[in-house]
Amino acid sequence: MFIIQYLSKLLKILRSGASPPQIAGGLILGMMMGLSPSFFTLTNLFLVLLLIILNVNISMAVFSYAIFSGIAYLLDPWFHNLGYSLLVNMDGLRGLWTTLYNAPMVPFTRFNNTVVMGSLVISIGLLIPVYFLSKTLVIKYREKLEPKVKNSKWVKLLKSNQIYQLYEKLKILGE
Repeated sequence: MFIIQYLSKLLKILRSGASPPQIAGGLILGMMMGLSPSFFTLTNLFLVLLLIILNVNISMAVFSYAIFSGIAYLLDPWFHNLGYSLLVNMDGLRGLWTTLYNAPMVPFTRFNNTVVMGSLVISIGLLIPVYFLSKTLVIKYREKLEPKVKNSKWVKLLKSNQIYQLYEKLKILGE
């Protein structure tokens, strides 16, 4: 039942009036926040600020935050290994980390945590590919799959249900 609810919410977002770039923008901001192991960092505060300022789909950001939070939990060991490599094993970057740590606000990003550093690097690396891939997938879904989904036997069966019809009437009254 849990998976069906998430799938239903995803389809609702894809059918919304938001443009594909808005949906893709919400997805990448939610992805970056979700991959971060701690929500209360300066980086995530900045991402929430971008979410408010930019014209992106907030529902998709919340949806992708939930999805990528679960994925991040599974990827934490790899994030740790990457962060450890960057923070400890690369001697050439040690001066940069020291300078950043002594800067006034930068330590609040928690960049010195190996998991935070690894997840930040991975999310920045995924930023552009995930944006363009999700934008393309939204366009393809709206062109090819949405008409098939609307005309499928399952959707017609669901819409013919009396409970669904009552829900639609109540939804119209609530508007």
